[in-house]
Amino acid sequence: MSGHSKWATIRRKKGAIDAKRGAIFTRIAKEISVAAKEGGGDPEGNPRLRLAVTKAKAANMPKDNIERAIKKGTGGLEGMVYEECLYECYAPGGVAIMVDVLTDKKSRTTPEIKSILTKLGGSLANAGAVSRLFERKGQLTLKADQISEEALFDLALGAGAEDIQVNDGMYVVLTSPAEYEAVQSALSSKGLNMEESEIKYIPMTTVEVNDKETAEKVMKLIENLEANDDVQGVSSNFELGDGVELD
Repeated sequence: MSGHSKWATIRRKKGAIDAKRGAIFTRIAKEISVAAKEGGGDPEGNPRLRLAVTKAKAANMPKDNIERAIKKGTGGLEGMVYEECLYECYAPGGVAIMVDVLTDKKSRTTPEIKSILTKLGGSLANAGAVSRLFERKGQLTLKADQISEEALFDLALGAGAEDIQVNDGMYVVLTSPAEYEAVQSALSSKGLNMEESEIKYIPMTTVEVNDKETAEKVMKLIENLEANDDVQGVSSNFELGDGVELD
C-alpha cells in the first residue's frame, strides 16, 4: 500500500478529496434510491439499503435527504430511474481501473467515460479482463491521531475487520463486504471520524509506475473519472513508485 498511501497523501494536500465531497450526498442518494427500489424501503429488511444509510450517516447526510432518497426509490416521490454499470478500463503504464456508475441514461454516460479514457491515454477493457485483478472489500480510512494503533486493532478486529494498515498518519481498515457494516458501526460508536468509508474494489496486486509523466497521466485520468457526475467510485491497482517526485 506504500504507493497508494503516497498518492493519497498528495491528493489530500491538493484538496482533491475535499472537493469530491461536494458531490457525495448526490452519489449516496442515488445508491439509497437504487437499494430501496430493489429491496424495499425498510433498512432492517434490506441489507443494501442499510449499508447505504449507514454510509449516509457517516457522511453527516441530513435525515430528510435520506428519507427523500428512500421515497424516490420506492415510488413515494417522483425521481429518476438509475441503472448500475461497471466499466473495466486500462490506463497508461498497464494500470487497471474499475469504474462504478449509477446513471439515468447509459447512452450518455458510456460515451463520456470513453471520451475521458481516450483523451488521457486509457481504453475500455473486455468484461472480466480487469475485474479478475480485484476483490470487493470494505475500506474505512481515518486519521491516526484519533485513536492508538493498539486500541484500533482491538476495536476493529473485534468487530470483524480483516486487516489494518498504517500509513503516513492514516489508518486503513479492510473488511469483507459482509462485515463492513459491523466494523463501520463499531468505529462510529467510539466517535471516530472516517475520511472515507465504502465497499470498493481492492487490487490483489499493484502496478508500480516509476515514470513521472506516466504517473501524472494515470492520476489525471482517475481524477477525471471521479469528477463525472454518474461515477460512484473508481478503484485502481496503481502504485506510485517511491522514486517518483511530482510537482
